[in-house]
Amino acid sequence: MEFQNQKFCQSCGMPMEGAQYGTEADGGLSPDYCSYCYENGKFTADVTMDQMIDFCAKPMADATGMTADEAKAQMAGFFPQLKRWK
Repeated sequence: MEFQNQKFCQSCGMPMEGAQYGTEADGGLSPDYCSYCYENGKFTADVTMDQMIDFCAKPMADATGMTADEAKAQMAGFFPQLKRWK
């Protein structure tokens, strides 16, 4: 998913920037996932979408000034559109 030319990790929704891309099994950069979620062609954690939302709520709240509950609500609307959770 892109928003105004901004790419997001298709697992955790984090905005993507060059140094933050995960890697494929062949060592190339993943076009879809960040380095926190995806490494060597595999997801770094076997989690459900709800577990990912719970894990990401505090960092997102801290980064945006939202409450954790506001962050969770926003992610609950956004995550089902991400490639990993479709």
